[in-house]
Amino acid sequence: MRIAIAGGGPGGLYLSILLKRLDPAHDVVVHERNAPDDTFGFGVVFSDETLAAFEAADPESYAEITRRFVRWSEIDVHYRGEVITSGGHGFSALGRKQLLHILQTRAAELGVDLRFRSEVTALDGDLVVAADGVNSTLRSGAFGTTLDRRRATYAWFGSPHVFEAFTFLIAETPRGVVQVHAYPYSDAMSTFIVESTTATGLDKAACEALFGYELVENRTRWINFVTVRNERWRDGNVVLLGDAAHTAHFSIGSGTKLAMEDAISLAWAVRNGDIDAYEAERRPIVESTQRAAQGSLEWFEGIGRYTKQDPRTFAFNLLTRSRRITHGELRMRDPDFVASLGDAVPMFTPFRLRGLELANRVVVSPMDMYSSVDGTPGDFHLVHLGARAIGGAGLVMTEMICTSADGRITPGCGGLYADEHVGAWRRIVEFVHEHSRAAIGCQLGHAGRKGSTQVLWEGEDQPLPEGNWPLIAPSPLPYLPGVSQVPREMTRADLDAVREDFVRATRRADAAGFDLLEIHMAHGYLLSEFLSPLTNVRSDEYGTDRAKFPLEVFAACRAVWPAEKPMSARISATDWVDGGFDGDDAVAFARRLVEAGCDIVDVSTGQVSPDQQPAYGRSYQTPYADRIRHEAGIPVIAVGAISSYDDVNTIILAGRADLCALARPHLWDPHWTLHAAAEQGVDMHWIPQYRSGSRAPNTGKDVRRMPLRRFDEVPA
Repeated sequence: MRIAIAGGGPGGLYLSILLKRLDPAHDVVVHERNAPDDTFGFGVVFSDETLAAFEAADPESYAEITRRFVRWSEIDVHYRGEVITSGGHGFSALGRKQLLHILQTRAAELGVDLRFRSEVTALDGDLVVAADGVNSTLRSGAFGTTLDRRRATYAWFGSPHVFEAFTFLIAETPRGVVQVHAYPYSDAMSTFIVESTTATGLDKAACEALFGYELVENRTRWINFVTVRNERWRDGNVVLLGDAAHTAHFSIGSGTKLAMEDAISLAWAVRNGDIDAYEAERRPIVESTQRAAQGSLEWFEGIGRYTKQDPRTFAFNLLTRSRRITHGELRMRDPDFVASLGDAVPMFTPFRLRGLELANRVVVSPMDMYSSVDGTPGDFHLVHLGARAIGGAGLVMTEMICTSADGRITPGCGGLYADEHVGAWRRIVEFVHEHSRAAIGCQLGHAGRKGSTQVLWEGEDQPLPEGNWPLIAPSPLPYLPGVSQVPREMTRADLDAVREDFVRATRRADAAGFDLLEIHMAHGYLLSEFLSPLTNVRSDEYGTDRAKFPLEVFAACRAVWPAEKPMSARISATDWVDGGFDGDDAVAFARRLVEAGCDIVDVSTGQVSPDQQPAYGRSYQTPYADRIRHEAGIPVIAVGAISSYDDVNTIILAGRADLCALARPHLWDPHWTLHAAAEQGVDMHWIPQYRSGSRAPNTGKDVRRMPLRRFDEVPA
């Protein structure tokens, strides 16, 4: 094959080496716009997993690379005059120029045609590889490229000071927080990356004065990190590789690492005659890395919100920022560090809201069961909610209980719009109080434009085939155009009626004995529809101030809900649509909820528009809760893809949320919390009827003293 590669960085060079090793007859040409010794930056970092792949792919270059390595296993966090150290991590690094020299020499030995100072905008060959970086000249519009330019600016320096660990230096200045990512890459030099979202006027001299280290420049300039994503990595005979295809923020690893791993996968795809296998193999790995990198870069962009944390909590928060390293992972790597954070298992510490004390931080998330009859819950709800209360959660939430018959999502939704509903809910509440130590909360809501639909398993968001009731909404916009019923725009009389329906339902919730009241303002239901500019296009005061009506409803309910009982609001912190309700709106709204007497915000996202594009992933909604907690100064409940007790411990200990709500794990295992306690050696209350089950079947061992497993994941 005739193979032309644009870009003589590590990714392009390594690909050329592997292709020539696979078949010396390949005609491989590398075009590099710079001279052989030109390079940006100083050191590069590799993981042990990556090194194993390098050894298998080309033992000769692997031997040269590892011979030059500097290795260390600790991370030092310098914060407010303290140095917090966490060990057991394992890093290897070498100079970027050294790496390039090794790869250039190896490529030349194998017969690769290396052409330096060769600027190209097009190449010819059986296979053309664009490995020429973020600003690739070969990457055309056919790849569906998006460039996300981030807020923080950074500069890549070197320093003759040799750090003994991967080092984070955190400096609080009058202009904002400045952080350094530093690590050794030889016995004489370290990489020293300075980054800040808020500080301005930084240069080499200012950084030296701020941190006290001599710095060295190498084509150093202040830039914004750009996250590169492409809808596809191949267009005909042109294939993207490395930074031309994708980037991941330097705070979680090396773009060099990703590019060289790409090279291995693409070389094997060429060998097997299936170029598309390259993207099929690499894209899931890269996207997972990019999700972690996104979490990490956003954490550093918002680092100022964490500067009130004590040094050890701050260090734990920093170490777990990408959500890849967790409380359990750190306990395996460095048990002494985790022990220094406190003896208690974070998820089993109590939490107080007004007069209500929760035994632990686990919440059974609201889950619509669509099993009521004319708004009345029955035996199914008694078993469903009762079982999960017995299962050990600190708080069990009902599904959205509707405030009127016409406010239901489906005919199977529960209600508190009639006096006869009170007794049915009281029966469930009394069971929970009598047979468990859980509190039980009532979530009140109105479906708005998403009402009068079939139950989930018959047709999600699909109108009833017959018997539809009229819908109301802030604006006459259907949820699914051409499918959903068009709602009537609410009048003054409608607004007053809905508010009073919420108030009456609140009184009934108190009469039923609920411990906590939550007003549902999320997921595209009525109050959520007022908050979003996508669903509220009114020209009156309820359009110019979209939070006005939801806050009026909340205040009216707070006025009749007992003062000693807490109230929550569930919100969608982003619509996941450009131009919709977003994180800034969520923080501003949360501040107004505090003024209205809200005690805790239940932070979800999305389900407002069918055009949403959520960034799914592990604990993917938690950053929104984290931001609201620290910027609005109110306790929060995190929810969304939290599926292990390790996740819960990490979120609570890092201060990202006060409570964690889990849905699917509690469908999988109603006794999820009891089992999490047992696996972590926590002595927890088992009801007398189930106490014999606290001993492992067939062994007689007390499950409360059995060893900790790494994760407790459940199927999606």
